[in-house]
Amino acid sequence: MDYAELQVTSNFSFLRGASHPDELVIMAKALGLKAIALTDRNTLAGIVRAHGAAKDHGMAFIPACRLDLQDGPSLLAYPTSRAAYAGLTTLLTTGNRRAPKGDCYLWREDVARYADGMIFTLLPTSWPDVTPRLLSEIKEQLSAPLYLAASYPYQGQDRRHLKRLKHLADTAGLPLLATGDILYHAATRRPMADVLACVRDHAAVDTAGYLLAANAERFLKSAQEMTRLFADIPGAVEASLDIAAACRFSLDELRYNYPIEPVPAGCTPQQHLETLALAGIEQRFPTGVPDRFMVTLRRELGIVSQKQYAPYFLTVHDIVQYARSEGILCQGRGSAANSLICYALYITEVNPVKVDLLFERFVSDARAEPPDIDVDFEHERREQVIQYIYSRYGRHRAGLAATTITYRMRSAIRDVGKVMGLSDDTIGALANTVWGSYGREIPDERVCEAGFDPANMRLRQTLDLAHELIGFPRHLSQHVGGFVLTESPLHEIVPIQNAAMENRTVIEWNKDDLDTLGMLKVDVLALGMLSCLRRSFELLSQHHKIACNLDLMPKEDTRVYDMLCRADSIGVFQVESRAQMSMLPRLKPRKFYDLVVQVAIVRPGPIQGNMVHPYL
Repeated sequence: MDYAELQVTSNFSFLRGASHPDELVIMAKALGLKAIALTDRNTLAGIVRAHGAAKDHGMAFIPACRLDLQDGPSLLAYPTSRAAYAGLTTLLTTGNRRAPKGDCYLWREDVARYADGMIFTLLPTSWPDVTPRLLSEIKEQLSAPLYLAASYPYQGQDRRHLKRLKHLADTAGLPLLATGDILYHAATRRPMADVLACVRDHAAVDTAGYLLAANAERFLKSAQEMTRLFADIPGAVEASLDIAAACRFSLDELRYNYPIEPVPAGCTPQQHLETLALAGIEQRFPTGVPDRFMVTLRRELGIVSQKQYAPYFLTVHDIVQYARSEGILCQGRGSAANSLICYALYITEVNPVKVDLLFERFVSDARAEPPDIDVDFEHERREQVIQYIYSRYGRHRAGLAATTITYRMRSAIRDVGKVMGLSDDTIGALANTVWGSYGREIPDERVCEAGFDPANMRLRQTLDLAHELIGFPRHLSQHVGGFVLTESPLHEIVPIQNAAMENRTVIEWNKDDLDTLGMLKVDVLALGMLSCLRRSFELLSQHHKIACNLDLMPKEDTRVYDMLCRADSIGVFQVESRAQMSMLPRLKPRKFYDLVVQVAIVRPGPIQGNMVHPYL
């Protein structure tokens, strides 16, 4: 007995699904299912995580989607090829762009336009009046394989319900497809599904009524159980295997094609990058470039050539050149400051050779991850740079990465507490026991300190559900400035949607998803201190006739380090946090590299990125 579950809702159908994509994939593998499809509502936001889990556990995965239409019943859409997947992402982009953030407006004619290579399953319970005539109309309009979904409702008249669906399908000439209409990977997540339903409808669990599920059956089931349930509908279970066999597309087929940057005739991107870098390094050292600098630069260029990252550097160089031409201060930071190429291209003002920084922290043969150049711009004029990128590449080739806003302890206890009927002062007292914004639990001793009994049944349920809710996605937001750029249409790789901010468009995948698929992003960030510096330069010029810029600023002024040793660093980027201010009087930095070490200690990015191990 074999079966593929083709109707699965994860928690990326926000406030509906009660399991993470990887949990669903792992459970499907444990049950021995032939394949699993993720069908979140009008979104592909969770498919990369499911794809990664499927690869890790050897599970067949089908990237799919549930399309909720404005003029008809919902459809499950399964792309069978790379071209069909591009049609699906373009269709979702079309619906997203005509709707406000968080909505997707689609009509049957939109689906028909992108139906090539697709297999559809119609959900009869999603529309009040599904008739054989309507089914025949949709089948003719789509001109694509169309199934009718049949799920087991567990409401006392199940066999009659299935018989009615079979009659409907036979009359319309459609095959039936058995599905579990899954909301969670295991029955233990049913309370979480109820809580999410109440949060979605702003209801309390005590008065939710029919909003709550009648049973806990919407979990993944084995092939044997599905065969038993659908014994009266021959072929319904086998239909899932037919669809799974036809859906041969995998996200591994996505080939990220970085934009082809304009270069002089007869010149490759690598040759143009080398020309710009050599010209830039000569401008940095007008009296002659030291030999060790040229050796370092050529070594870096060799690694960039081997990794074929030259177009990426040309993109960042173009953006920086535009900002400078408009008088916008900008400065590369992060691991990009370790690159002499970035110094030669005026992306950063930090000389990595002079301060003995390591290029391999930025790009290395031993690391498969792409480079990450973070460039800060004046916060008041950063939007000008963003709109330049949109205009240069077009909105069909450029989009900001998403940020998945997830539940943390405070937001979880507030939402679950309201659903469970706790009073506002009780919820506030519990939330205030969480230290900082990253706390992941409220220990029983903290509950007691707040004056509550952790053994109280309602309170215990609230705390357990809140702990379980941590990490669930709440909604998609936009990355602070990470742009994804492509040569071919971006909407053929990932759906694009409107951001809440005017004139911004965002893709559905976040930084981790992009890393999984090997896609580069260009970070265009905002920094208030650069706005302060620009005003300072203007005041120096106006009142003291002193021309100054980032390159001419004194780098080792002892008065600056005297202030830092006193922790007088409020407003100074990177060393203004409480942790940094407490460290400054102890480490007493007297030169730039001392600050580099301190920032690395307090913000251990290399440890979190598995570059080094703190105990080895």
